Amino acid sequence: MITHYHVRVGAGGASVLDPPGQLVFVIDDDPAVRTSLSWLIKSVGFEVEAFATADEFFSRIRDVRPGCVVLDIRMPGRNGLELLEALRDDPARPPVIVVTGFGDVPMAVRAMKLGAVDFLEKPFNDQALLERIRLAVAQDARRRKELRDHEDILKRLATLTPRERQVLDLVIEGQATKQIAQTLSLSPKTVEVHRSHIMRKMKTEGLAQLVRLTVSVRALLGERCETDETFEDEPQSVGAMA
Repeated sequence: MITHYHVRVGAGGASVLDPPGQLVFVIDDDPAVRTSLSWLIKSVGFEVEAFATADEFFSRIRDVRPGCVVLDIRMPGRNGLELLEALRDDPARPPVIVVTGFGDVPMAVRAMKLGAVDFLEKPFNDQALLERIRLAVAQDARRRKELRDHEDILKRLATLTPRERQVLDLVIEGQATKQIAQTLSLSPKTVEVHRSHIMRKMKTEGLAQLVRLTVSVRALLGERCETDETFEDEPQSVGAMA
């Protein structure tokens, strides 16, 4: 789920996306560690929620605001690596910083492969952890803004007809109008009509912008415009498409 952002006016009157309070989740089965980490992180202005188990945190994942997770590897029940694996394919997952007193190189490598953004072994320097948290929170804020922007592009893509989506796919592949017409057994004029309506629906001013927007959202979300084998009669003019 994409979090909502408040918009404020920055220098020069430009709009600046200002996320709600940035939240750091601390997950550690040691009460003393949870308390000390919570105080440390709160001391630099972050909000903190602490959990004794990964399962407790997992029930809250859909409510996560921009921020990050500080995660212990070895805990009762679902351990840190298992939580990372469960979060790996979730586009709304926050960045995870793994900390452990039993760390080794293979464990660190596995944690990073599962999506952790950093790995620290206890005892660690407080300032080193805080700097990693700041970087992770900034990364999450940027990613969430991209998700929101790309969600808007996906809504525009959803307004395209099946034939328009097929034409768009071929445009992105680099085919010229005559090639697209030949591939789809259409007239070049009909292809131009489809391209005109694609540009209007996607709110783009040129092919370069259209391709850039579509490719970027597919790269982030793994989306691919679907095509259909059956279509209505093809329009022969812009007026017919209106």
